[in-house]
This record gives sequence, structure tokens and C-alpha cells, in this order.
Amino acid sequence: MRFLSRWKWMGLIPAAALLVLFAGAAGAADLRCILEPSEDIAVSSQVPGIIEEFAVERGDRIKKGQVLVRLKAGVEKAQADLAQQRFEFAKRKLDRNKDLYQKQLISIHEKDEMETELRIMELQFQEATEKYKLRTILSPVDGVVVKRALSPGEYVGEGAIMTIARVDPINVEIIANAGLYGSIRKGMSAEVRPEKPAGSVFRGKVAVVDPVIDAASGTFGIRVELPNPNYTIPAGLNCRVRIYGR
Repeated sequence: MRFLSRWKWMGLIPAAALLVLFAGAAGAADLRCILEPSEDIAVSSQVPGIIEEFAVERGDRIKKGQVLVRLKAGVEKAQADLAQQRFEFAKRKLDRNKDLYQKQLISIHEKDEMETELRIMELQFQEATEKYKLRTILSPVDGVVVKRALSPGEYVGEGAIMTIARVDPINVEIIANAGLYGSIRKGMSAEVRPEKPAGSVFRGKVAVVDPVIDAASGTFGIRVELPNPNYTIPAGLNCRVRIYGR
């Protein structure tokens, strides 16, 4: 798990065991934990280009589908406009000639050519429009902007432009001793007590119990999902979690 190295760095995982189990309510395990975003997303672009502007800044809350970044798109905009004009002209041309066909003044072959031309122009217009849309980068999830890697005027290639974090729900990541394997199951209730500044007690459910025990450490991973609709619980805090039966 991504948080394992952090726990080792902090000295929270002794070689003998990663579990801290306290006496408490019957059937309750009290464990160390870390709060993590449910997703960390390195936002990139499907197309290369030069950044025109950022619509959001570090720390901003964002919604799925919200504009994050706009790339320079003068050429793409002109191509989309040109394709639209050609499509609309082909449509008008076909409309004008419908009466002529009904009066048998033009052949079915000529009518078919105009219909085919209209369809081609429509597809070219759709293609140009989609290419133009790619110059605007949208958020894939609700979340917060964690980091901005580039600035306006810089070139966008294959790398990330910014990082966003999804923090509702927030993940409570736990490393437990193998002795608890089988006693903690998906769907069990959990009370999470983050350190300050969050404080208080929050309730969630066990969402993941790793099916494989790490042979080197004799431990396995558990994840509790914690609702965080108002973003009141910050990711990155250490915490304790007590897991109960259903």
C-alpha cells in the first residue's frame, strides 16, 4: 500500500508487529491508521499544446466536469468554424434541390451525391468540434486541487498538468497483524479518531480487507471508507480506528 513507506519512515511499524490492540469494548480492535484521499489523480492532456489559462488554483474545490485548464486553440477553433460552414452549405444545397428531384429535373445519382456530401461534411464538422473540445481539460471527479505542475505559456506534453485529490469519501488505511485475519470483515462498522486539527469521532465501514498476508511483516491491509461530504476531515492525518462487528 502507498502509505506503508510513510509508516516505516515515521517509526510506527516495528519489525515485530504493526498492530496496536487495546482493551476496550468487547470485539473491538483499536488500531493505528492514516487518512488518505480516495483518489490522487495526475491530470494530463490528450493532446499537446500551450497552456492558455488555468481556471482553478491550488486549494480550490472542484466539481466533476468543471473546467480546469484551457490550451491555446486558435487553429482548432478556426477549423471547427470552417467545417460548420461547409456542413451548413451542404445542407442548404440539398434542401434547394429536393424540389428539383421531385420534379425529375435532377437524377437520383445527383441527389445521392448531395446526400453523401452532406453526411461527409457533418462528420468532418463533428471531428473538428471534438478536436476543439480537447483543448479544454475538465475535472474527472469532485475533489480539491492539490498541486499545479505548470504555468500559463508552458508546453503540455505527456506529463501531468496538475494533481487533484478526491476526499469524499476519505480512505482510512490500516495495517493489521496477521492474528486478526478473519476477524475483520468487509462491512463491519468503524469509529475513526483523527489527530488534531480534525479531532472528534467519525463513523465509517470496512470497505477492503486484503486477501493476501505479507509474509515478510506478517501483516495485511484494511481500508475503511469515511464519508466526508463537507471536506471537514483533511487527508494526511494519523488516526486511530476501532472496528466493531456488524
